Amino acid sequence: MTMTRYQKAADYHHKGFNCCQSILAAFTDRTGLSEQASFDAAAGFGAGMQTGEACGAIAGAVMTLGLLHPVDPENPVASKRRTGALAKEFQKRFQEKFGALRCAPLLKTKIQTGDHTPAAQEMELTNRCDILIITAVEIVEEMLQEGT
Repeated sequence: MTMTRYQKAADYHHKGFNCCQSILAAFTDRTGLSEQASFDAAAGFGAGMQTGEACGAIAGAVMTLGLLHPVDPENPVASKRRTGALAKEFQKRFQEKFGALRCAPLLKTKIQTGDHTPAAQEMELTNRCDILIITAVEIVEEMLQEGT
């Protein structure tokens, strides 16, 4: 039985990979990165890049969106604007669900599944980071389906 992207991301996290690694590795079928390259590239982004700043789930999602919308070397400025817009849109949606973008405040907040986290609720997740990871994957998938 094939695992869903959500299950893969949760499985990676349960094995000890950080939030960023878990998301980036869950999209290897789409990004073209190997699992190992995903783990390596995202290794320093856990725990808000070890400072409590940008949530690793956000970093992994933004990396994924960037890889899925490659830079046009002939027009890097337009590419940068497009990827920047995707990053902003992702962060807007994530903040609407959880009220923060920084790791430290997110770790202090009691995060539960609910209507705003359908995939995490369906998986009956209770771990704060698992919920953030799965919801980040869900937002990326929504954006991809919308053609964003």
